[in-house]
Amino acid sequence: MSYRKIINEYLLIVLGCLLTALSFNFFFIPNQIAPGGLSGIATVLYHIFGFPVGVTTLVLNIPLFIAGIRQLGGHFGIRTLLGTILISVFIDLIKVPALTNDSLLASIYGGFLVGVGLGIVFRMNASTGGTDLFAKIIHKYFPSISIAWVLFAVDFLVVLAASLLLGPSSGLYAIVSLALSARAIDLVQEGLNTAKAFFIISDHAEAISERIIREMERGATMLEGRGAYTGVNKNVILCVVRRTQITQLKGMINEIDPAAFVLVADVREVMGEGF
Repeated sequence: MSYRKIINEYLLIVLGCLLTALSFNFFFIPNQIAPGGLSGIATVLYHIFGFPVGVTTLVLNIPLFIAGIRQLGGHFGIRTLLGTILISVFIDLIKVPALTNDSLLASIYGGFLVGVGLGIVFRMNASTGGTDLFAKIIHKYFPSISIAWVLFAVDFLVVLAASLLLGPSSGLYAIVSLALSARAIDLVQEGLNTAKAFFIISDHAEAISERIIREMERGATMLEGRGAYTGVNKNVILCVVRRTQITQLKGMINEIDPAAFVLVADVREVMGEGF
């Protein structure tokens, strides 16, 4: 890995931590919203005892950080240590006024902002400690489980406990923030380059694929298929297109073979030539 790429990744970690900290200072802390995690616990303690949110978060993170670095290795541990320290420092040192005193607006915008921040940090193979570190550990051993939804499940329990101290309304607003942050994390993790995958089963597969390549300037892969009932061999075209090209491809298929069987599926992230 080049030094330039490493520097860019660390700068993105700093950016993600900054956005996460700003979500607390702009929205959560002033409106008594504890959006799960150790930072949420620290927010509760701040409103009850006046403990600084950043310092409290850092202290609570120490045992989880020790457990996480032993299981996930030194490389991830260094980045997580950086993220843990940065978010704690940013929360306490960056003094900004609340952007709104409306708890609903605070839960919506705060949830989205913290999700974007954490998503950036996760994408750089790092963490900000707390329950997101726990989620990273779970995801390592169970890759099919989304990091975002592990966070949601664990943080929901934290919010439930926090609502007993800050009141039911604060807990309900925190749940809104958690749901939005989980969606925003997935969005950042999976990327914005969404597309559609077409599986086309047709007796005129060659003609369809030729026009896809020529007119749409998209690649197409010919797969070999066989009907389970008829036993007849047929070609299956696999083609990934942008959302703006969906109507064009459907019209093209219908023009060449109205009897073609077409399956259209969502593609959350695409990498490669043309994307």
